[in-house]
Amino acid sequence: MKLKFFYIIIFLFTNAIIFSQNVVQDINLSKKLDETSGLEIIGNQLITINDSGNNPILFYLDKNGNIVKERKIECCKNNDWESLAVDDEFIYIADFGNNYDTRKNLSIIKIPIAENINESEIINFSYPEQKKFTTIYRSSQYDAEALISIDKNLIIFTKNKLKKITEIYSLPKKAGNFKAKKIGSIDTKSIVTGADFDKKTNTLALTSTILFDDYYIQVINDFNLNYQNHKIDTYKIPIGKTQVESIKIIDPTTFWITSEDESSSSSARLMKVKL
Repeated sequence: MKLKFFYIIIFLFTNAIIFSQNVVQDINLSKKLDETSGLEIIGNQLITINDSGNNPILFYLDKNGNIVKERKIECCKNNDWESLAVDDEFIYIADFGNNYDTRKNLSIIKIPIAENINESEIINFSYPEQKKFTTIYRSSQYDAEALISIDKNLIIFTKNKLKKITEIYSLPKKAGNFKAKKIGSIDTKSIVTGADFDKKTNTLALTSTILFDDYYIQVINDFNLNYQNHKIDTYKIPIGKTQVESIKIIDPTTFWITSEDESSSSSARLMKVKL
């Protein structure tokens, strides 16, 4: 309890938490989505995935959270799918969950948005700084649950549980075997579990947690990959104990998030949060 209290006090003093936010929609999702762990928008539909060990399926939802179709990804299994990103032509599925820093098969699956094109590419990668491939869960540094697309690159935000920061890595959007390029870090004072970027407003939105009880939305306005000392606005998500692992920007003050099924709820949830 003393360690937990210490982390919370440090977070409170270094990240001003703003409580003026509301959950304006709270939708129970199908039991098929109990481990929802990624969120994107294509046209008028949301898409999501489940994480480790589930079937390799993209779920397309309407804005009421109903599953309208399922798209099975034939090329690959779901080792630990944790995030989604899109650009004008492709969907990127991040198979890089790595709870214990043990994986040597990290990848991002690239598939066309157009479902009539049955093609896929695999972007395999490693973290060049990683020398040790084992750790305890609470000390892992090379786990990740957050992926965004910026121009010609895919950007990974790590889930560094040891340092309570996120380190930023870049990958090209092409098939091959790569060493991810470390391009910076953000001192979030918390563990990042999801990310989205709006290029129209240069808004970066992260979801994060300290000790997996409460979750937060962290917003960086005028985000720039070449700048390190961003101002972070932090908002506690007022929904009790849950597990939020994805976020999608509607506008700079409104967001979709999803939460896995937890003991505190009857199902996984899709929520619209207004700051």
